[in-house]
Amino acid sequence: MIIDTRISYRLIIGLASAILLDTVVQILWKSAALSLESGLSLGGTLQAILHRPVFLAVGALMICQLGNWLKVLAHADLSYAQPITSLSYVTVCLGSTLILGEHIDPVQMLGIGCILAGVWLVSRTAVTSMTDGSRI
Repeated sequence: MIIDTRISYRLIIGLASAILLDTVVQILWKSAALSLESGLSLGGTLQAILHRPVFLAVGALMICQLGNWLKVLAHADLSYAQPITSLSYVTVCLGSTLILGEHIDPVQMLGIGCILAGVWLVSRTAVTSMTDGSRI
């Protein structure tokens, strides 16, 4: 196991991509769900989903998320990477406010502050990665 106090640009880009991809997926998914007619049966809903390209785009972006996440985990421990990507909770909240017109109440703002504080604390720790090929 190698402990590195520096974070690589590859890891920064991977973590930023994870946050961006999750934000885009969540907002697109919500937008697509809002476009569905209410009261459809399960079959009707599935048929509507298959005929809307935005749902296929969401699926493709989820596959991109998976590939990106696998690369991120190759360069950092889960205990470091996962808390950093919780910033997507903040970006989704902000994006839903700006794009979908949703409202953020004071308790949510407090939660966002807690997430930001937690991410800052985690980012102060050393990045650990298993690059020697050993397995857990």
